[in-house]
Amino acid sequence: MKQFEVPNFYRSELISNIKEQRRQEDKLKKDFTPSLLNYGKLQIYLARHFGFCYGVENAIEIAFRTIEENKGKRIFLLSEMIHNPQVNEDLKNAGVIFIQDTYGKQLISFEEITANDVVIIPAFGTTLDIETKLKAKGVQVDNWNTTCPFVEKVWNRSEQIAKKGYSIVVHGKPKHEETRATFSHASAHTPTVVVNDMQEAKRLALYITQQLPNKEFYEEFKGRYSPGFLVENHLQKIGVVNQTTQLATDTQAISDYLKQAMVNHYNLTTERVSERFADTRDTLCYATNDNQSAVVGMLETEADVAIVVGGSNSSNTSHLVELCEAKLPTYFIDAASKIIDANQIIHRNWKTKEETIIDNFLPQKEPLKILMTSGASCPDAVVESVINRLIHLYE
Repeated sequence: MKQFEVPNFYRSELISNIKEQRRQEDKLKKDFTPSLLNYGKLQIYLARHFGFCYGVENAIEIAFRTIEENKGKRIFLLSEMIHNPQVNEDLKNAGVIFIQDTYGKQLISFEEITANDVVIIPAFGTTLDIETKLKAKGVQVDNWNTTCPFVEKVWNRSEQIAKKGYSIVVHGKPKHEETRATFSHASAHTPTVVVNDMQEAKRLALYITQQLPNKEFYEEFKGRYSPGFLVENHLQKIGVVNQTTQLATDTQAISDYLKQAMVNHYNLTTERVSERFADTRDTLCYATNDNQSAVVGMLETEADVAIVVGGSNSSNTSHLVELCEAKLPTYFIDAASKIIDANQIIHRNWKTKEETIIDNFLPQKEPLKILMTSGASCPDAVVESVINRLIHLYE
């Protein structure tokens, strides 16, 4: 796999050595047992896969190279480069101006952008509408496009099945940048609707099987279907694609559920399933799969607590927290400074995003066993700083 030029201050010699050793020992990536850092009183188990993925490293390399090559020019970023506070703050400190926030709220008017400006498209991609606006101004967006190749793969697959007459169901968080971008690209080719979770997928299945009146669909999925969407026509033949940072198991479960609804409603044999339902399993992101599988493997190790490191609005990180919380006490932090001392930690609720000080978060026992992982947009240097913080708590 390609090696990227990522600033050294995001790297960690400790983590790099561990990852390289695991790569050499497990070249087929089939061993999901964690790596043990044994400090006597403290034992830290690092997930087999964690941290920067291909798409994130690609985006960071392009962003910092763009800054270096365009000194003296105004450099804009459509929204957060990735969902990591340190990286986005570093870009701001380097003079990059953010046009929108992570939810699409305008911070800088597009009217202020000129053809002489540099505009970077973030790793999540962007909508066709925004691309058109920028190109109309003469901005060379293709020169500074950091869209993750695996996000583009989802777009390409959507276009392929659209040509075969399928409508698209996007499994994603409706307000997430990537979901908005994927919805835009998919709906340019075929009728498209977004479902957030299994509960909404089950509701959609009731419209597919005509158990709910069509008119209720337009209110229930308001703002999440493409213009001209006709329930009676456009839910007869579908394919499911995903926001790549969703839980892969959730996307697959939603896909299986909707497929079964099609099979039952149209009385399809195995050979005829493709008449109504497209196979899109190849759109699941490898890094999301690897990180989630690594957490599942890590959770087979007996431990006292888990710590997940990553940005507060990082979707893929939140899902790692979700997996860990189902098994043992889990703390979600974005920096070593959130560990106040051996008794207190500032933990973020992955659902509400609210931070709370948790007392007595570390059990009084020896050895203390901690499981640890991080999101795909979290620098290894941040993980190492958390490890060092924990080590210092135990002298």
